[in-house]
Amino acid sequence: MFRLIRKSEPAPVKPDVILDLSGPRLRKALENLIESAEPTGGVERYVGALALKASLFEEILGKGRVGDMEEAEFLDLASFITPVRRRIGPWLAANRFETLRQRIAALLDGWSDLTTADARLAAYAGAFPEDREHRWARDLGAEILHFIAPDRYPLMTRWVWDRGVGTGVLREIWFADDVDTARIDAADDYATFATLSGELEDFLKDNGFFRDLPFYSDLLMAHVYAGYINDRGGQYLRSDFTTSGDPMAHTRRMLGLDAVNTETGRTRLKLIDGTAHVLGEPRQVAQMEPS
Repeated sequence: MFRLIRKSEPAPVKPDVILDLSGPRLRKALENLIESAEPTGGVERYVGALALKASLFEEILGKGRVGDMEEAEFLDLASFITPVRRRIGPWLAANRFETLRQRIAALLDGWSDLTTADARLAAYAGAFPEDREHRWARDLGAEILHFIAPDRYPLMTRWVWDRGVGTGVLREIWFADDVDTARIDAADDYATFATLSGELEDFLKDNGFFRDLPFYSDLLMAHVYAGYINDRGGQYLRSDFTTSGDPMAHTRRMLGLDAVNTETGRTRLKLIDGTAHVLGEPRQVAQMEPS
């Protein structure tokens, strides 16, 4: 079994944020995750897949290479981010790829300074229109930060916590008799996400997990939110997800791990000519994946 032992990074100072999480809900979610993942190779297989995803992001964007990123390489990355691969096509058809590359480069400029994380992400997201058609931009920025430096940046996507609408993983694991009506006064900023990540990693350590904790946390959060989609999401949320009897199907898709057909290399990202983008193959402008 493939296993990645990541080099330890200096731990950032924990921000002064208090999150009231539910231990029983977390334990139930972890038990269900372990049981659900067993038929398809166990949780270690999924963690290994996330490590490979991070390696791809680091290879293309790390160490200042973002300035040399080609469009085909970006499409490789976009294939692993579900909301991006569905929405990026129309944007690329109407805008220059160089514009997007410059915005990503600005996001990563000074990446090692965590005190500027919120400002950089806000400036990056603010360069796009604030409407439904461009919500993918925030998720793209959040995934880029996380997967180039998982030990420094928590996963700050909207499905983890979106203060504007009050939904996300944070609500599903909140300590309250009724999580649907609970008032959660938590910002969707670096401090909140870093605190959540730290709490989850402490929980995982208490339950016998000690390696690749950022990826185990990602997997646990994705499984929690997949449960929300399955149980209470309704047709609105299910529209982005195929119906399946596989208990890990939605978990994989939350993390973009359903991106590639391992036999053909074809991804779920559709190109302008209607064909599927093939991982590592030079192509032109992408088109939105059909629902």
